Amino acid sequence: MSDFQPVADLADLPEGGLMAVKNAAGEAVCLANVKGHVSAMVDCCTHAQFPLSDGVIHADGTVECVWHGARFDCATGAACKGPAVDAVMTYDVRVEDGKILVGPKRRIGAEVAG
Repeated sequence: MSDFQPVADLADLPEGGLMAVKNAAGEAVCLANVKGHVSAMVDCCTHAQFPLSDGVIHADGTVECVWHGARFDCATGAACKGPAVDAVMTYDVRVEDGKILVGPKRRIGAEVAG
């Protein structure tokens, strides 16, 4: 059995879009489509636990939490703007046959493959 499980159709996540999904383990995941590259992170701001999927993607590839304005790099999870100081955990992602598949969590600061 693969570590990657389908969570959404790529067609349902337009460029510049965010989407809340659950992975196979039932964890809340925020999908982000930044200029055609899909990434996934834990759907929870590390500052005040607000869903990142309710936020907005900026042109620089960050997602902004709409509650207090914290920003995170969509690909790496790094905290880029306070009040958050801790990174958000990310997941490995694959897109196959029009499906978005989410895999295991990545270590914070781990390089993105590909």
